[in-house]
Amino acid sequence: MSVSAERIAAFRADIGGIACQDQQRVLEVKSKDYYWYSQILTEQLDGKLGQIVVLPTTEEQVITVAAAAAKHRIPVTVRGGGTGNYGQCVPMQGGIILDVTKLNRVLEISQGRVICQAGARIEAVETAVAETGQMLTMFPSTKRLATIGGFMSGGSGGIGSLRNGMLRDGGNVSYVRVVTVEETPQVIELRGPDILKVQHAYGTNGIITAMDYALMPAVDWQHTIALFDGYDTALACATDAQEDGIDAYLMTVVERRFARFYKRLEGVFPSDRDAVFAMIAPSDAEAFAAKVAAHGGTVTVSKSLHDLEAAGLPATWECGWNHTTLQALKHERGEWTYLQVAYPRPFDPAIALRQQERYGEELYFHHEMARMDGDIQIFALPILRWTSRARTYEIIDELERLDGCTVFDPHVITIEDGGMKEIDTAQIDFKKRADPHGLMNPGKTRGWTADMAQD
Repeated sequence: MSVSAERIAAFRADIGGIACQDQQRVLEVKSKDYYWYSQILTEQLDGKLGQIVVLPTTEEQVITVAAAAAKHRIPVTVRGGGTGNYGQCVPMQGGIILDVTKLNRVLEISQGRVICQAGARIEAVETAVAETGQMLTMFPSTKRLATIGGFMSGGSGGIGSLRNGMLRDGGNVSYVRVVTVEETPQVIELRGPDILKVQHAYGTNGIITAMDYALMPAVDWQHTIALFDGYDTALACATDAQEDGIDAYLMTVVERRFARFYKRLEGVFPSDRDAVFAMIAPSDAEAFAAKVAAHGGTVTVSKSLHDLEAAGLPATWECGWNHTTLQALKHERGEWTYLQVAYPRPFDPAIALRQQERYGEELYFHHEMARMDGDIQIFALPILRWTSRARTYEIIDELERLDGCTVFDPHVITIEDGGMKEIDTAQIDFKKRADPHGLMNPGKTRGWTADMAQD
């Protein structure tokens, strides 16, 4: 489905001098994200293209674009850095790709908070707040490209979630500014719990133009790699470290079969050892080393980020979360896809070890430690050897039915079938207000039906 050339031309005339692009190569690039992690999504989404890319530089220009889109009933898909994995920024019905990366200003930095425009790259925000002796409470492993608004719209957690909770936990984001898509757009400010109306909504219910984000005092974390003779002892060490309250920003347990994907870590992560990748507070570095030794492990790396980079080694945050998936796919693309698994609380390591034995060469595991609702929550983002859709969903069923896990399906494009696991009434109610014609990122939420749209 696409919009007629006449309507696109009328839209373009209405937005005046706002920068636009419609070259085929640009449309092809801007209509994609990292959905190629999934062979299932690749089959579904390849060839879906927007018809015009619009690059506003101010909120006023966003309002102009929103009004013209509503007037001509043209779908709008908002795009940041395009680092999502589920096709969040793929335009299912053509229309407008609203690239917000020119809305990239850091507006205000105060003690514990930063306010910035939604298109600001997360690494750029990180650099700005570092000048005040602060750092972000959390960031995705794709922070060099990802935008702060994109993370808000499509993310759940990442590096820092172990210490500071998931993205939707109270306090990480407390203010969002949203432009509605209607003939006379409104600017709506959401605060406190109301930000959940647009968090992880895939850009289906309003254009985020600015938001705040939590900061913490800067820490010169020790990037640490510890090696173990078995995955069971690596997992036990990591869980024990958390139970003992060791101050860590990241803790990822990675099995030895991943070593072949980490070319830059040859010598410090060999293929005959399982690893824990961690970011440890300097004050707790000795305690963590003692914990590793108590579990029969060895610390092969413990360096500040500056010293790590000087040694030509990657940051440990590049060895966890979905960056681990990316490493595998870069080296053996087409061979693998992945899953996203949450374990019952409290975590029982025996479940993970049974899964390793059950699936053998089908699944390679790494486990991520985070905090949810104040408690430790263990996730796994295993890579899955691709065979078929049927086998993928057979494994998903087994993980949930046999092990009591929750799988956040990364092979679907709708919010409810992936991360949310339910129709979010609050988000749909807000969509009726912020997107009354149902033009925003159509096809990405089952909670919205055609009969809800205003004529």
